[in-house]
Amino acid sequence: MHMMGNSFGRLFRITTCGESYGGGFRKFPHIPENLRGGLITIVDGVPPGIKLTPEIIEEELNKRRPGLSRLSTPRKEKDKVYIFAGVMENDLTTGAPVGLIIPNSDIDDYHIEEHRRNKNYLRPGQAAYTYYKKYGQFADWAGAGRASGRETASRVAGGAVAKAVLDTMGIDVIAYVVESHGIKCGPVTYEMAKANYRKNEINCPDPEKAREMIEDLLKVKSEGDSCGGVIEVIVKGVPAGIGEPVFDKLDAIIAHGIMSIGAVKGIEFGDGFELARMKGSQANDTPYYDETTGRIRFRTNRAGGILGGISNGEEIRFRVAVKPTPTIFKEQETVDIEKLENITHKFTSRSDPSICTRIYPVCEAMTRICILDAVLMAKAYRAISYNIDPRWDLL
Repeated sequence: MHMMGNSFGRLFRITTCGESYGGGFRKFPHIPENLRGGLITIVDGVPPGIKLTPEIIEEELNKRRPGLSRLSTPRKEKDKVYIFAGVMENDLTTGAPVGLIIPNSDIDDYHIEEHRRNKNYLRPGQAAYTYYKKYGQFADWAGAGRASGRETASRVAGGAVAKAVLDTMGIDVIAYVVESHGIKCGPVTYEMAKANYRKNEINCPDPEKAREMIEDLLKVKSEGDSCGGVIEVIVKGVPAGIGEPVFDKLDAIIAHGIMSIGAVKGIEFGDGFELARMKGSQANDTPYYDETTGRIRFRTNRAGGILGGISNGEEIRFRVAVKPTPTIFKEQETVDIEKLENITHKFTSRSDPSICTRIYPVCEAMTRICILDAVLMAKAYRAISYNIDPRWDLL
């Protein structure tokens, strides 16, 4: 059985491949450095005539690029993007699949050997044991392989292509940190998120709480430990009527995309779990006819912009629980898988003290892929629904 689950989406679809240290084992003179290994994304369903350059994609990749902050791993990847298919004259897409290559550049033999020395020790909190059970002795042990956070670069590249399309539709996606190690900021409006986007190292829209979070995170880092947090995502500009009922609900598709990101352990839409503590009279978002826009609106948005799995025209909002980085610089109990012995070991490979500082662009990317896919599905369905009274579109 081959490794499946590397494609996502229906009409807008990404397929990815690549590993944390891909290229580290192919350093041969006859292979150009950029082609030794890294990550590849193939994006299908891209409309023709969309402007797409490496710089447009790298702008998104730079948000998650390692080695740029004291709050991230010291690994330094260039994350240069090469567009090798689907774009012709004037940097415009042709409608054919877009092909992207992101070479790995920081794959020194020293780091590979460090992983080799530890390859028989199961890292607590990581996928080492489960990958071993699935792939046996052939499992990739270099920097967690496909289970590494490095894998997310290919998703962000695909999400950047989705962003280029969504920009033409006036749909915006923004993600930011609302909680780190139990330190929470207050409610965030879309305007507040936009005004303070990436204004601090942890990308929290509340400058005061951001300082508190950063101070705490540096303390945790100095102790050789790590911590988790919560990312909030807002999608602005999605019209009502997007999403497929039952199994392919819009929130179900988004949940699938977000939960497929490593380190994500939970998701809630709108008021989420808080709704479980309310009465119906408190929880319901009451509709009203807005004479200024001529549309149906809702007085509150506890549902997070989705009803019955279909967008209701309000902001789509959800929060994402991110676990602490598993690799910490402390002695931990584990198992030597070759000798089948219980041991204690201190892992020293490169890692982030918090995944939150670099996972928010991955959440943005997966959300964009989900939203664009759902919009294209809705447009396709609308094209064959000629019996529906067109006035319903005006509401």
